[in-house]
Amino acid sequence: MTTHVTPHQRAHRRAEHPVSAASSSFVSRAVALAVALVATGTAFGQTRTAEPQAPAAVPAVPVAAAAPQAVAAAAPAGGAVREFNLTQLGIDYAVQLRGISGTVGIPFNVRADELVTAASFRLNYAYSPSLIPELSHLKVTVNDVLVATLPVPTAGAGRPQTADIPIDRRLITEFNRINVELIGHYTRECEDPAHTSLWARVDASSTLKLTVAPLKLVNDLAALPQPFFDRRDVRRARIPFVFGTAASGPVLEAAGVVSSWFGALADYRGATFPVSGADLPTGHAVVFVTPDSSIPGLTLPAIRGPGIAIVDNPRDPNGKLLLVMGSTPADLRTAAAALALNAKAFAGATASITAFQEPPTRKPYDAPRWVPSDRPLQLGELATAADLSVTGYNPDVVRVNLQLPPDLFTWRSRGIPLDLQYRYTPRVRPDQSTLNVNVNENFVGGLPLRSANPAGDRWWNPLAVKLMPDGTLAERKEVILPPLAMGPRSQLRLHYYFEPVGGRCVPQLDNVRGAIDPTSKIDVSGFPHFIAMPELAAYANGGFPFSRMADLSDTAVILPDQPSSSDTEMFLGLLGQIGRSTGYPALRVKVGRSAEAQQWADKDLLVIGNLQNQPLFTQWADRMPLKRNGNAPEFKLTSWIDSAIDFVIGARTREDLPGSMQISVSADGRDGVLAGFESPLRSGRSVVAAIANGDSKDALLNALMTPDLLKSVQGSMTIVRDTQVNSVLGQDTYYVGRLPPIAWVQWNLSRSPLMLAGLVIVLALLGAAVSYAGLQLRARRRLSVKAKGK
Repeated sequence: MTTHVTPHQRAHRRAEHPVSAASSSFVSRAVALAVALVATGTAFGQTRTAEPQAPAAVPAVPVAAAAPQAVAAAAPAGGAVREFNLTQLGIDYAVQLRGISGTVGIPFNVRADELVTAASFRLNYAYSPSLIPELSHLKVTVNDVLVATLPVPTAGAGRPQTADIPIDRRLITEFNRINVELIGHYTRECEDPAHTSLWARVDASSTLKLTVAPLKLVNDLAALPQPFFDRRDVRRARIPFVFGTAASGPVLEAAGVVSSWFGALADYRGATFPVSGADLPTGHAVVFVTPDSSIPGLTLPAIRGPGIAIVDNPRDPNGKLLLVMGSTPADLRTAAAALALNAKAFAGATASITAFQEPPTRKPYDAPRWVPSDRPLQLGELATAADLSVTGYNPDVVRVNLQLPPDLFTWRSRGIPLDLQYRYTPRVRPDQSTLNVNVNENFVGGLPLRSANPAGDRWWNPLAVKLMPDGTLAERKEVILPPLAMGPRSQLRLHYYFEPVGGRCVPQLDNVRGAIDPTSKIDVSGFPHFIAMPELAAYANGGFPFSRMADLSDTAVILPDQPSSSDTEMFLGLLGQIGRSTGYPALRVKVGRSAEAQQWADKDLLVIGNLQNQPLFTQWADRMPLKRNGNAPEFKLTSWIDSAIDFVIGARTREDLPGSMQISVSADGRDGVLAGFESPLRSGRSVVAAIANGDSKDALLNALMTPDLLKSVQGSMTIVRDTQVNSVLGQDTYYVGRLPPIAWVQWNLSRSPLMLAGLVIVLALLGAAVSYAGLQLRARRRLSVKAKGK
């Protein structure tokens, strides 16, 4: 049996595994660790290494780096308690241990700025009543060191059990793994290793508890994005932003660049950005400062042009501040762009950006995380070869995350072609082994795994399959992925099923392997881009239409004239979500007030505010799917059940979303609203309005970051109250994109019965007219021939 790999962390594991960074950072952390261990009376403990250092992104940023600090102080006594269940640790599937030796691996990591002082694992489990207690048990190891052996007495068989297992903190490093292994036997005689009575179940409610103490780090830019964002931390990222200068448009644009960068790094975790004025929070924070900034307790370094620095937080002995500095707001934007593009190029405590050129404007649909629209994409660009390989009779599923353009037009197509190349250990004889292809939870098909010798036991066969040098059999198939199963965020799941060989008294050799070739390709280049709008599902899952340009060069954000901290947090959170979708910072986003909206008529607009402080919500009320209810501070959905359906241009209807009901939206801050509609300033352009106030802002952002709630964000309007999400579909529909001429005619005819009937009538009349003209011509010819004969 093989050890399972965490589904949603599998693609990140190798990229996040630390290697040594700058030697000064490594030595500083090692010394800090030693001091902390001495302070807590420990002979040995956790090791600390820096984040992996990747080559600097282009364009290069010449920097002038200062020398890093020498040694950090010891962490104070005490610490915080962290509890994680298996779902939070990435085990989002039912854990069933089967066979005589079944194992599940549970990974967990420790932040670089935390030191574990105590640890325990509460295992909730059950096991088969058929297991022989004297021969069977559950074995629990941490980083391959045995920490517990759990008996399986007959008295507790088949019922839920709980075991609290202490873990020696000295076993814990940065990247760790808890293995739970079933050693099971159901008979004292020879047995079938795949017998159905050999099972144990690990419940998802099992929890890992860690008591951690803060570990102060040195001030070194080489560790970025640590400690502000740490990939080891599976929790939602919370990164406070402090504005030491007036939050003008360029300053907010700089903040949006940084928040979108952090959002891309946070990925599935999500990220929020609490905002404060000149008051520093505790912990780690990002601070935007100019020479005019004044923050109590903080001594700013000399600011000469754009630069960044890491300094100690005067309010927290273990906290750090990331200073984004500039002589002007424009310099702040330059510093933010350099940070987002070239974080790995910096070193030392401070760095001055002496030369920087932003990259060219991105092309449509070229976001790094999207499947490209102009060429086939190899699966090896999305996952490593090791992630595409499995071993054993119960292998993990090969998972490849696919981010498709939300406006991909797949109507009436065969589907999305996947050129699948794969290898596997050939079967001894023909059997039921298959490679099963799924998209999310949808089964696509099964590909039979052949035997090397189709003739079975014959010692020689001219039809025998030629094997690869490593003994595997290579095959290639075209698989058509169904369009309806492919959303903006999809996961291709490939599962090798090897039918067990042998049986009772026959040993089973666990020597089978399977691999997906990294050169396998998925190709969406043949599909046009066309979508009916508004569609908030495209925004929630893919940031569309703003993410069409990965650098948001076609996007403007309109804030209230006097934005509150809640409005700014909403802005930063939404840009973080768009960054997550594209994997690229918002380098060219524009931020302004309602009076400036007209100058950005040629852009898609993200409008943020509440019913009281955003004038555009009143000015554009007639164009929004929400209508103000008289003078009362609330909106209502337009009722259109009595409106005639326009058969000429076609009606867009969805039976899964209500469209004729009225829903009141309170203005007391309880309801957060996301509304989409066509821009009143330019046809074909889109507006997404985020209407929130107070606590509703947190609820709305939480809905966009929680997969179970995100599924309900769709249609033209979504209303969020606490954890309740309801979506509706309004009547105003417009289309974004372009279809080829023939596809455009087919599409419009399919949507409009009246147009189709009219076309049939016109063609019939035209045919009749042609026939009539032909008959008249023949009659004239006969008369002419008769006249000549006379």
